[in-house]
Amino acid sequence: MSLAITGFYASLTALLVIIFAYRVIRLRSEHKIGVGVEDNTTLLIATRVHGNLLENAPLTLILMMATEMNGMSPTLLHCFGSVWIFSRLLHAAGLILGKGGAHFGRYWGTLLTWIVMLGLAVVNCIQFFDPM
Repeated sequence: MSLAITGFYASLTALLVIIFAYRVIRLRSEHKIGVGVEDNTTLLIATRVHGNLLENAPLTLILMMATEMNGMSPTLLHCFGSVWIFSRLLHAAGLILGKGGAHFGRYWGTLLTWIVMLGLAVVNCIQFFDPM
């Protein structure tokens, strides 16, 4: 069975991980901070943008892979995957623009991430009890 759709969204997620990691590295170099964040709020936020993606990506992609392996329609998989990528970009923008505080993007990015995870979890449970 092909996992091309999950592979595509995993690849987009990997690109985001690299972009966010590069931002952390650039800020570390610019501010000469090797470990930790010292009192640098910009670096702290950059590490949280990167870390938050890494905290959510594995489970989301595992759930997506399982639904794809169990026969979820490509259209629904692309819906979940598109919202996943959009939510992570929205969260990152909100965290950066809100300087770590409340922000529209941070709120909706988190909420959409949870909706994707919850939706995939529900679909996987349904597929378990009612295989296609």
